[in-house]
Amino acid sequence: MGLKRIFKSLIILNKEIETSRGMLYPRESETREVRTLDGIWNFVRSDETNPTQGIRDGWFKDDLSKSMPTIPMPVPASYNDITTEQTLRDHVGTVWYDRKFFVPRSWGQDQRVWLRFGSVHYEAFVWINGRSAVKHEMGHLPFETEVTHLLNYGAENRITVMCDNALIQTTVPQGKISEVANDDGVTIIQSYTFDFFNYAGIHRSVHLYTTPKTFIEEVEVKTNLSQNNSVGTVDYSITVNGTAANEAENTLFARLQIYNREGVQVANVTSDSKLVGSLQVDNVKPWWPYLMHSDPGYLYELEIRLYAAKEQLLDVYRLKVGIRTLSWTNTTFLINGKPIYFRGFGRHEDADVRGRGLDNALMARDFNLLKWIGANAYRTSHYPYSEESMQFADQHGIMIIDECPSVDTENFNQVLLDRHKSSLEQLVHRDRNHPSVVMWSIANEPRTGQVNADTYFQFVANYTRSLDSTRPITAAIAVPSNDDKAGRHLDIISFNRYNAWYSNTGRLDMVTQRVISEATGWNKKYDKPVLMSEYGADTLEGLHLQPAFVWSEEFQTEVFSRHFKAFDALRRQKWFIGEFVWNFADFKTAQTYTRVGGNKKGVFTRARQPKAAAHLLRQRYFALGREVDQCNVPNDLFTYIVDVGASNVNHDSADL
Repeated sequence: MGLKRIFKSLIILNKEIETSRGMLYPRESETREVRTLDGIWNFVRSDETNPTQGIRDGWFKDDLSKSMPTIPMPVPASYNDITTEQTLRDHVGTVWYDRKFFVPRSWGQDQRVWLRFGSVHYEAFVWINGRSAVKHEMGHLPFETEVTHLLNYGAENRITVMCDNALIQTTVPQGKISEVANDDGVTIIQSYTFDFFNYAGIHRSVHLYTTPKTFIEEVEVKTNLSQNNSVGTVDYSITVNGTAANEAENTLFARLQIYNREGVQVANVTSDSKLVGSLQVDNVKPWWPYLMHSDPGYLYELEIRLYAAKEQLLDVYRLKVGIRTLSWTNTTFLINGKPIYFRGFGRHEDADVRGRGLDNALMARDFNLLKWIGANAYRTSHYPYSEESMQFADQHGIMIIDECPSVDTENFNQVLLDRHKSSLEQLVHRDRNHPSVVMWSIANEPRTGQVNADTYFQFVANYTRSLDSTRPITAAIAVPSNDDKAGRHLDIISFNRYNAWYSNTGRLDMVTQRVISEATGWNKKYDKPVLMSEYGADTLEGLHLQPAFVWSEEFQTEVFSRHFKAFDALRRQKWFIGEFVWNFADFKTAQTYTRVGGNKKGVFTRARQPKAAAHLLRQRYFALGREVDQCNVPNDLFTYIVDVGASNVNHDSADL
C-alpha cells in the first residue's frame, strides 16, 4: 500500500485550468464610473486555534464590532506592522475586515456594478450585506465579481472580507503549518523556505465600478513593426459581455482610434461583428526601453467604442499601448530588432509600516532611483507586482521579467501543478497588454533536481506558451546546471548564485572565474541565452572595514566589481544577455540569526537611500548604456577629483 501511494503521488497529469474573464483595470469613461473603497476599515484578528470561528458564528451577517472588538486598519496595507502587537505581526490564519459605504441611486438604473480587489494575500472570502460575493485564492493577483444584485442603491452597504495567510505544500508559494509547544501551551507556527516576510492583508486598492448592461469585458492587443520600424501594427481582439451580445451578437461592432501623446488621431478602424482586427500606425514611434532611445516608453492611447445597431453607443474603454516587437534566438534577445543587454535588479514590494501594501509615493521614488542608477529592467521577484507599477514601467521604459508567485517549488504534485498553472494564467491574463513585460518567469529557485521536475516544468512552460507565445519563458534556477531538469523547457536560462557570500564566504578571489564557469556550463548544456538573475552580498549601512570584510559596504562593492569582470568576459561570448543585482533595496524577512532586521543585500536601504555600491553600480550601468545603446551619461556620474589637463594627460568620455 505504501508503494502504491508513493507511485500515485509521482503521477502528474496536464489538466485543464479554469481561465480568467474580464479584469480590465478600472477606468472612468463616458459610460463607466469608478470609486475606491480604500481608507480605514474595521479589523479583527481571529484566534489562531479557532480560525473558522467567524464563519461558524456568522460574523459576516452584521457589523464585525457586534461580534468582536475591532481596531482601525488601513487599506491598502499589510496588517502585520501596523500595530505594536507581536501577536498580529506573526499571526497565522484568518483575519477579518469590514466597512460601510454608500452606493448612489443612479447606479441602480440600467447598468451593472462590479467589485474588484487588486490583491488580497493569500486567500479571500468576500460578503456584501451578509451575502457571499466572491472567493479567491492566490495573493498578488486581482479578482472581481458582479455585485449588482447584492447592493442597496441610494442606501448604506457593508462589505466584509476574511483573509487567510496560511501557506501549505499545495499553495503558491508553499509553506508548512505546525503546532509547537510554548510557555503557555501550544502555538501555531507558519514556516517557509523563501527569504522574505509573509506579509498579508488587503494589499492593493479595492474598487467599485459600473459598466453598461452590455460592455467591453476584455481587450487583448498584440503589436508589430515593419518597414525598418516605421510602420506599426496593433492587432486587437475584443470580448463583450451582456444581453445585447447574447441576443444580437452580429449587430455589435466597435470603432477604434489610436491617439498619440499630443492627442492627435493617428489610426482608426471600424470592426466587424467578430470584434477582431488591426490598426496601422504610419511614422510610428516605437516603445523603447530606458536609455535605448531619447524618448523611451512611448505610449499611444487606444480608444474603443462599442456600438449596437443604429449607432447606439454601448460602452467606451481606453488603454495605453506601446508598439514594439520581441524576438529571440539561441544567442540573443531583441527588441524592435535590436539586441538587448539587461542591467537591473531583483526587487521586492516591501517597505516599513505598510509592508507589501500599495504606496504610490514609494513607487514613484523607486522608479526615480531605477532611472538614476541607469537600470533598464527588473524582475518582479517573487510574485506579480501591482498593476500601477506595471503601468509605471510602461511609461518609463523599464523592461519587466514578470514572475508568478512560485518560489522554492518542491514536492511536485497534481494540486500544486494546477495552482501553479492557475497563477500563471491569471498573471498572463492581467499583464499581456503591457509593453514593458518582455519575459515570463515561471518560478524562482525551484528544486529542479528533484524527481518529477522534468515533467512538472514541461507542463508549466508549455502551458505558459499556450497563453502567450510572443514572449520568452525563463525561471531563476539555483541548482547546479548538471542537476537541473527544467532548463530544456525554457527559452532563456536565468541562474542565481552568491559567490563569496553563501559559497566561499568572504573569498573575493573565488568569484570571477566561478561566475564565468557556471554561466558557460548553462550555455553548453542548453545552447540558449543566459543571464545572471541574482548575485550580491548583505551589507549593513554605515559599516566600513578596510580591507573589505563581510557585511561592510567595502565588501559589497568588491563583490560587485568581481562580478563585473566576469560579466564583461561573458559578454564577449554574445549569448550572455544580462546581469541582475540582488537586491534593489533591503527588505524584511522572517526572524533568523542570519538576518539582522531582514535581508540587507539592497544597494539602497529600506528607506531608499544609497549604499556605497549604488554609486559604483550607477557608473557601470551608464557605462554599459553608453557602450551598448549609445546613451548620454549624467553630468554627475563622476565626482570631480583633479584637473588632469595640468599634467598633460587627456581624458574624455571614451574612457568610460
